[in-house]
Amino acid sequence: MFKLKVSSESNNQRGKLFPMMNISGEQQMAADVMLLEKAISDTDVSIALRFYNWQGFWISIGKNQNYLPIEWRELVRKKKVQIVRRPTGGSSVLHGGGLTYALIWLSPPRKRHEAYYLASQWLIKAFNDLGLPLNFGKQLINPSERNCFATSTAADLIDPQGNKRIGSAQLWKRGHVLQHGEILLDPPPELWMEVFKTKAPKPAPSYIPRKGLDKILHAACCSHWSNIDWELAELTKEELTQISKNAETYSLINN
Repeated sequence: MFKLKVSSESNNQRGKLFPMMNISGEQQMAADVMLLEKAISDTDVSIALRFYNWQGFWISIGKNQNYLPIEWRELVRKKKVQIVRRPTGGSSVLHGGGLTYALIWLSPPRKRHEAYYLASQWLIKAFNDLGLPLNFGKQLINPSERNCFATSTAADLIDPQGNKRIGSAQLWKRGHVLQHGEILLDPPPELWMEVFKTKAPKPAPSYIPRKGLDKILHAACCSHWSNIDWELAELTKEELTQISKNAETYSLINN
């Protein structure tokens, strides 16, 4: 359908892979936005990718969601979950039973459906190689639906049984994009019911590795964008300090 254009100056384009970070949900969001902003100012970095897990269970709500159910506040009070606001759009996601990714991509196609399509091809290839074919969803966006995994739009990836396996959302700045995605592996059944009042989705097949999946997906991303000069990167002390300062922007009711 769409083909990724390889620049004739691809040897000048750099990509960065960041390791897992054990930080709060607010800091994770601040880190992703900071990486997008730094990539915009450092234009020779074409793509950056990082994966992360969460400290306990978190609900992330989309940037345009305004309503916070009373029962979620009660779950926070009972210390069953924490809540953070994402800079990206979409509905609420219950984290803690999956793997989250953040992809920063400079100058993607301006048409959103095309950007989603191209930004997800490495995931499709990786999971197909693992034995789990994925395709894009076809449902329409339901603005009133709180649960991200209740619908499968063209931004999401579903398995052959129609189960949504990866939900994604984007933040655009000056023509550049941050794409967040949640790879659902082992959703917690009881907590899922408490949060969304519905049964949890089925776990991913047992042959999908829980440990080391991020390394497999790193390799898939590098292989897909083989025209990029990839390097492993670490955040500096100054960047970590800035992340801590900006984290409050994404805090809701945890303090």
